[in-house]
Amino acid sequence: MGANQADSMSMWSLVSNASLLVQLVMLSLLLASIISWIIIFQRSTTLGTAKKGLEQFEERFWSGVDLSRLYREVSGKQDLTGSERIFQAGFKEFSRLRQQPGMQPDAIMDAVARAMRVAISREEEHLEQNLPFLATVGSTSPYVGLFGTVWGIMNSFRGLAQVQQATLATVAPGIAEALIATAIGLFAAIPAVVAYNRFAARSEVLIARYYTFADELHAILHRTVHAKN
Repeated sequence: MGANQADSMSMWSLVSNASLLVQLVMLSLLLASIISWIIIFQRSTTLGTAKKGLEQFEERFWSGVDLSRLYREVSGKQDLTGSERIFQAGFKEFSRLRQQPGMQPDAIMDAVARAMRVAISREEEHLEQNLPFLATVGSTSPYVGLFGTVWGIMNSFRGLAQVQQATLATVAPGIAEALIATAIGLFAAIPAVVAYNRFAARSEVLIARYYTFADELHAILHRTVHAKN
C-alpha cells in the first residue's frame, strides 16, 4: 500500500492526474520557461558581442587612425557592431554635407548629431529586443501558477464532499498536484526576472557608452569643420 501511495504521489503521476485546466496552466508555464531560456542565451550572446565590439572599435578609434580611412574600413565590413554603425552614420552624414556648397558648419553638425541619435535608437531597440517578454513572464507566471493551484485545490475540496471519511491520503494528491502549478510558475518567473534586470542594466551601460562615443565623435568633427571654415 505504501508503494502504491508513493507511486500516486510521483511527479509525473500528479501531473497526469491533474485536471485539464491545471495541465494547460502547467504546459503554458513550461513553454514560457523554455522560450525565456532561449531568449536569455540569445540576449547574453548579443550583449557580450556588443560590449566586445565597442571596446575593440574604441581602441581602434583612439589609436590615431585617420577618420576617413576608418570610415572606409567600416564601410567595407559586412557585419558591423553597434559602435561601428553609429560612427558610420555620423561620418557619412558629415562627409555628404561637407561636399555641398553653402552648408553652414552648425547645420552640418546638427545633421550629424541627428544621424547618430537615430543610429543609437536603433541599437537601443536591438539591445532591448525580447526583454519585455522576460518582464512579462517574470511578472505574470507566479499568478498564472497560483490560478492553477487555486483551481486544483477547489477540485480537491469538491472531491472531498463526495467522500464519507476524509483522510490525509485522500487530500494529499489533489493538494500536491495543485501546488505543482505554483512551483512551475516560480520556476519560470525567477530566471526571467533575474535575466531581465541583468540585461536591462547591461543595455543601459552600453547605450550610455554609445552616447558618450557619439559626443566624442561630434566634438572631433565639430573642430574639423570649423577649422576648415
